[in-house]
Amino acid sequence: MSEKPISRRQLLRRGTAVGGGVLIGEAVLAGVARQAWALAEGGEQAQKQLPAMPRRVLGKTGEKIPILLQGGSMSWDTKWDPKLPESVRNGIDYLDAAWSYTGGNNELAIGSFLERTKLRDKLWITSKSPLWDPAGFEQRLNESLGRMKTSYVNMYFLHGLRDASALDKPLQQKVEQLKKQQKLRHFGFSCHDDNVIELMQLAAKTPWVEAVMFRYNFRQYGNKELNQAMDACHKAGVGLIAMKTQGSSVSFEQQWQKFQQTGKWNKYQAVLKAVWADERISAAVSEMDSLEKIRENAEAARDPGKLGELDVRELRRYALATRNLACDGCGHLCAGAIDAPIPVATTLRFLMYHDSYGKRDAARALYQALPESARRLDGVDFSRASAACPHGLDVEQHLLRAARVLT
Repeated sequence: MSEKPISRRQLLRRGTAVGGGVLIGEAVLAGVARQAWALAEGGEQAQKQLPAMPRRVLGKTGEKIPILLQGGSMSWDTKWDPKLPESVRNGIDYLDAAWSYTGGNNELAIGSFLERTKLRDKLWITSKSPLWDPAGFEQRLNESLGRMKTSYVNMYFLHGLRDASALDKPLQQKVEQLKKQQKLRHFGFSCHDDNVIELMQLAAKTPWVEAVMFRYNFRQYGNKELNQAMDACHKAGVGLIAMKTQGSSVSFEQQWQKFQQTGKWNKYQAVLKAVWADERISAAVSEMDSLEKIRENAEAARDPGKLGELDVRELRRYALATRNLACDGCGHLCAGAIDAPIPVATTLRFLMYHDSYGKRDAARALYQALPESARRLDGVDFSRASAACPHGLDVEQHLLRAARVLT
């Protein structure tokens, strides 16, 4: 920790140029990460350069986590990714991963980072299992631990929970067993689509569920049923982590551009500030796939200032103006009105990855991995599905566009 700060110029001098990039020695990499942690930890250098990252208690876990979390990226470099030490330097010491993200590359990137920096005990590491049966759940956890080169995760989620029956006694017993084996410390689930409200209400009644990661953005603030579910979780001590906070901007970039920076914060920071204003939310997870995004979002998180009246008004205007253009993920409403096995919400989520996140290759791979029957649109009547959407989304228009750009 006594090493002098390493400048970017010094890093480049110590590296060897390879194919227009830089190959940096492992000793230098470890030094960079140690320096990053020294800054994030709150030492003398941190006081001069970066204010502390605010933290909140994650429900009944009793643990304090940063209000901004680094989401498992589809683009992390598995050998060494500078976004990880930069996140840590900014006080974002919670790294979110999943067994299924890009074939596990996000977990491999974390493993490389931990192996080289020896910072495991300074970080909160989360991953997720796509399998809910006890044997599969344990198998995926073990595979994730191997990829990340760690003996435990701080939190392990059921990934994309849809079926409430998954939270039954056999899984509870398996979770308790894995806790005794010190392979996981806390348990929760994530949910994207369909019955999010039902699942959150269930979490509030399930003592061994400690946290829920759920889709939440500025278009949903007035949703009475969702707010009741959030209240129930908060009262029961279930930690709430918001994801997909930016809201989809699928196919309406022109409308999005109308709502540029109106005050101190740009539109991306403003949306996060709006989420953090809700004290029921412990943190927001964001896939920050560039150093610039990390720094901008961290700056917004560290600044105690609240959104101005103009920012709040512009967010409301934007939400109203695009309400019939963005999918909220309530796929059980529209899919049930289609005489075909087409997962509307899932398909439009992949389209969001393509349009809003710029993850074009990953989005195409996910879409093309769907069964052929889920992608066959010819001859399907979508009129009842559009009518079933509470926000008037033109389901057929978006599905046809998904088929066009993701195939």
